[in-house]
Amino acid sequence: MKLFLKIGLPWICSLAAIFYLGLELGSSSTPPKYSVGEVEEKRKNPQTSSFQPPSRENKLQSLTASSTNSTRFSQKSINNPSLPPNLIRIMEGGDMIESMGAYLDAVRAMDKGNVTEVISAFEALPKGYGRHLEMKLLMRSWSAIDPEAALRYANESLDPKSERRFGISEVLAGWANRDPKGAIEWAKANNSSEKPEDNPLLLGVIKGLAEQNLDSANQIFRNLPQGSARWQASTFLAQKYAEMGFDRAIDWANQFPEEDERMRETILGQMGARLARQDITATAQWVKSMKNDKASLRVMDNLLTQWVTKDATAASQWVDQIAEDDKRYYGMKQLTSRWALSDPIATAEWLNSFPPQLEMDPVVNEFVNRISTRDPEGAAGWALSIVDPKTKEQAVNKAIAAWNRMDPEKAKTWQQNNLPRIK
Repeated sequence: MKLFLKIGLPWICSLAAIFYLGLELGSSSTPPKYSVGEVEEKRKNPQTSSFQPPSRENKLQSLTASSTNSTRFSQKSINNPSLPPNLIRIMEGGDMIESMGAYLDAVRAMDKGNVTEVISAFEALPKGYGRHLEMKLLMRSWSAIDPEAALRYANESLDPKSERRFGISEVLAGWANRDPKGAIEWAKANNSSEKPEDNPLLLGVIKGLAEQNLDSANQIFRNLPQGSARWQASTFLAQKYAEMGFDRAIDWANQFPEEDERMRETILGQMGARLARQDITATAQWVKSMKNDKASLRVMDNLLTQWVTKDATAASQWVDQIAEDDKRYYGMKQLTSRWALSDPIATAEWLNSFPPQLEMDPVVNEFVNRISTRDPEGAAGWALSIVDPKTKEQAVNKAIAAWNRMDPEKAKTWQQNNLPRIK
C-alpha cells in the first residue's frame, strides 16, 4: 500500500494531468491555419476567440527577484477559465522547476490550434535574456508547425536588442533540422544585411544543420564570404568539432581556410585551448606538426597556459625540443611569462641552463618583467645578463623603478655598485 502511495498514485495523477492537458490544448480537431495577423486580431477583439489573454495589469501584480532566485516567473492573478490548467499554473508562478515543467508540457503539446495560448504563456515571462531558454523551446516547437509564422513573430514582436536575433536563429535552426533546403532559401530571400553577401541568417541554418549533419553545416560555412556571419559560424563549428573528439577536430582545423589569416589564428587558437583541456600530449604533437605561422603560435600559447598549471617541467622539456629556432624561442618566452607567476624559482633554474645569447634576450626580459614587483633585486641581476645594450638598459630601469618604490636606499646602493658595469 505504501509503495502504491509513493509510486502508483503519483504516476496515475501524472497520466491524468497529461490526458487533461491534451484535451485542453488539442481540443480542435481541425486547427485553423495560424498567422501573426490572426493572433493580433484575437488580441484586439477577444470576443472572436475563446482565449482571452489577461490584461497586463492582471498579469503582473508583482515581479520579484529574490536572492535565492527561487523563481524566474512573474506572480499573477489569473481568473480566466478558458486558459489550459498548465498555462494558468505558469502565469501564477511558484516553484521554478514546476513552472518550467508546465511550460515544457505546453510547448510540447503545441499545434496550430493553440499557438496563441502558448505564446501568451511565453509573453507572461519577464522580457530579456532571462527567458532565452523558454524562447528557444517555443521557437523550436513552432518551427515544426509553421516556421514562417514563427519568423514573422520573432521579427515583429521580440525585443530587437536582446531577443530578436536569437529567436530568428532558433527558428531557422529548427527549420534546418527538418527542411534544410527550405530554410536556406528563406534565409537567402530575406537577407536584409547592408552587405548582401554577408548573410547573418545563414548562421541559424548552420546551427540547425550541425545538430544533424556537421559536415553539411561545414560545407555551407566554407562557401560563406569573409564577414561577421562567417566569423560567428567558424566559432560555433570549432566548438562542435572539438566536442566530436580530438581526431575530428584536428582534421577540421587543418582544413580551415587560410585566406583570412586573422580568423584562422583566432579560431585555431580557440580550438587549441579546448583540445589542450582534453589531451595535452596530443595537442603538443599537433603544434609541432603545424607550419610556423601565427595560428600555430596562438595554439601554442593556449597549450602552454593549460600545461603550466599541470606540469611546467614537462612543458619546458617540450619547448626545448622544438626544431624551428623562432618557434622555440617564442615558446620559451610564453612559457616563462606563465611559469614565473606560479614558480619563479623553478623558472630561474630552468633559464640558468641556457647561456646568455642574443636570442634569449626576449625570454630573460620577460622574466624580468614578471618578477620586478616581487623581487626587484633578483630582476635587476637578471637584467644584467641581457646581451643587447638597449634591451638591457630598459630591463634594468624597470627593475630599479620597482625597487625604488620598495627600498630606495638599497636600490641606490645597487646602482652605484653595478651600473658602471653596463656597456
